[in-house]
Amino acid sequence: MLRMPAVAGRFYPANPQEIIALVQQYTQTKNSGELLRAKACLVPHAGYVYSGHVAGAVYAQVALPKKILILGVRHYPRGEKAAILSSGAWRTPLGDAPVDEELAGAIKAACPLLREDSVAHAGEHSLEVQLPFLQTLAADFTFVPIALGTARFEELVELGEGIGKTLANTGEEILLLATSDLNHYENDAVARVKDHKAIARLLEMDARGLYEVCRNEQISMCGLGPAVAMLTALKTMGAEKAELVKYATSADVSGDFSAVVGYAGMIFQ
Repeated sequence: MLRMPAVAGRFYPANPQEIIALVQQYTQTKNSGELLRAKACLVPHAGYVYSGHVAGAVYAQVALPKKILILGVRHYPRGEKAAILSSGAWRTPLGDAPVDEELAGAIKAACPLLREDSVAHAGEHSLEVQLPFLQTLAADFTFVPIALGTARFEELVELGEGIGKTLANTGEEILLLATSDLNHYENDAVARVKDHKAIARLLEMDARGLYEVCRNEQISMCGLGPAVAMLTALKTMGAEKAELVKYATSADVSGDFSAVVGYAGMIFQ
């Protein structure tokens, strides 16, 4: 199956040269020294004009491997609650990014909750907006796309445990890339307080704590599911360190402080 671009020209440019120029701009702080070997990253998935600089700050510091598992969000109520595509390719203006069939098969075998489903992925932007970054910075990578619509903690833990065991046992270097924006559409001062409560749990790699603080404090973190699954997987993968690379809100770009969205870029080793 060839999954066609759904948000090119809206969330990121439709012109290949413009995409490359933007990615280079957002990653121009790239370390001159050795890049980090990350087990996982958390990056935002809004339009590039708002959150591209936060995602770019993460990509600038990480050595991208040849295989990447992307945990995105199912923003729309269509398709399976835990949707995977295990074959084919995804097209962007920069070309086709192939799905890693072998890794997808292993993940599906370890995670019974996953269902093969193109509907959940068809119009979803959270995974697609990562691909131009990866295509520019790691041209010959393969990836596995998973979109999560479930918000049940037990299901997210089950999924994370299966992913963690699979990645830990492959013997290959595979990056777990989770995508999320933080609190949505409150004023900037309130958003920053809420966001940093969630970030504190992420820095502690505390899946239960993140889930509970978002529920109890009404933090509208759209990628809570991917983040909880990622943190759960990291326990099995032996992660020891979490770092906040960059934080911002949409107000930093728009100048509108009345209703913002928060963005965090994080690296887990």
